[in-house]
Amino acid sequence: MGRSRRTLPEELLLLALDPATGTTAQPQSLDLGLAGAQLVELALAGRIAPDGDRIAVVVPRPTGDPTLDCALELLRRRGAPVRAVHWIGGPRLGLRQTYLSHLERCGMVHAVAGQMCGVLPTTRYQATDNEISREIRARLDSAIRTGVPPDPRTAALAALAHAVGLGKHLYPGNEGRSSRSRLRDLIRHDPMGGLVAHAVMDVQNGAGAQPRRGPAATGRQGAAGARSAAEPARGVPMQPHRGSMARAVAH
Repeated sequence: MGRSRRTLPEELLLLALDPATGTTAQPQSLDLGLAGAQLVELALAGRIAPDGDRIAVVVPRPTGDPTLDCALELLRRRGAPVRAVHWIGGPRLGLRQTYLSHLERCGMVHAVAGQMCGVLPTTRYQATDNEISREIRARLDSAIRTGVPPDPRTAALAALAHAVGLGKHLYPGNEGRSSRSRLRDLIRHDPMGGLVAHAVMDVQNGAGAQPRRGPAATGRQGAAGARSAAEPARGVPMQPHRGSMARAVAH
């Protein structure tokens, strides 16, 4: 895979970056979206393919992108197709920071050091060339405005943007309501993008936990049952603790 073309995770992250503040919109769901974008990128590269609601490795040959190849190797080691919702719902600690650091090395963003509450060091990221973000945004705008079916890459990007909740960030307010609706509708134009986008939304809704629950999950509710209902579903990752606030992106 040539590195002259931006990958879907990179494009999704650039879409989420606020040019004014240097923070990312929808930071929690964005982490899920980046994991899903990796799957779509691997599918576009011919390395994986959908198998019902599962993902199967069809060509284990590396792509040349280290981050994508790490995901591909993890999928290969599973030995059997894995449900998209389980893959996306798995731990993805540091994935957003990995892509932010990559964009920084490529010169597409630059890090700006700051402090939270005047004490804790933080890092924000500003785009060095807003033209790149405008070009990505223009592809979505064109698909929304013209109604012409977009190419699979743009359709998948639209599906992921909707799935992680970027619609209100990209098309805010009442005036953006119709654009947000059309962004959601673009999900149908790419089967892989649609599969992954729905998996992202299912994880956020806790659906990824259902197949992993024990058979005795019901029947002994009482106080313990009420307490477990209020706790995060198994299979849906807790929001990762940013152990090193020095490199954390301010939400």
